[in-house]
Amino acid sequence: MSEHEFNVIHPKPMLIVISGPSGAGKDTVIQRMKERELPFHFVVTATTRPRRISEVHGKDYFFVRKEEFARMIEEDELIEYAIVYGDYKGIPKQQVREAMSSGKDVIMRIDVQGAETVRKLVPEALLIFITVGSETELVNRLRERKTETADELAIRIATARKELQRISQFDYVVVNPDFHLDETVDTIRAIITAEHHKVKARQVKL
Repeated sequence: MSEHEFNVIHPKPMLIVISGPSGAGKDTVIQRMKERELPFHFVVTATTRPRRISEVHGKDYFFVRKEEFARMIEEDELIEYAIVYGDYKGIPKQQVREAMSSGKDVIMRIDVQGAETVRKLVPEALLIFITVGSETELVNRLRERKTETADELAIRIATARKELQRISQFDYVVVNPDFHLDETVDTIRAIITAEHHKVKARQVKL
């Protein structure tokens, strides 16, 4: 059996970034993928923002104090980090390395700014942009969440509009319309499957 044939049968794990503007449904998409017990390792992001009532530490995010986040930055423990709406978010390196060594594809949910950083650090990462059918639909979703003050909402809407202009920096774009969540997940799975069948596989190095 040739090396090429072996790689087709035993594809190497990929580093996959799920990104997009606030309101596009990134968290919901990731949650449905977990519910369907898909064979991926989902990286948990560290953040300094306060925990929401429905969120679980270590499952949705690692909620840390700013002093702890500063230590992680100083000791180079993060693949990338950024300030998002006034709070820090970052991806722990060790978690990603351990996941990839297990042979599973690794999925990270990060903002558009963070996705661009990952692209620079890991050029062979697979970047998927989640969006909605129109800017109007996105704005409506943000307003309906009612999780921010009026000023915070205005910032999120303005940021989302800017992020929609950066789709070209991603490998794929997936529209996530209301009431079609499983179809969105199926599309993402199809993209990942297709990437594993490419003749020239992505060689991820961390």
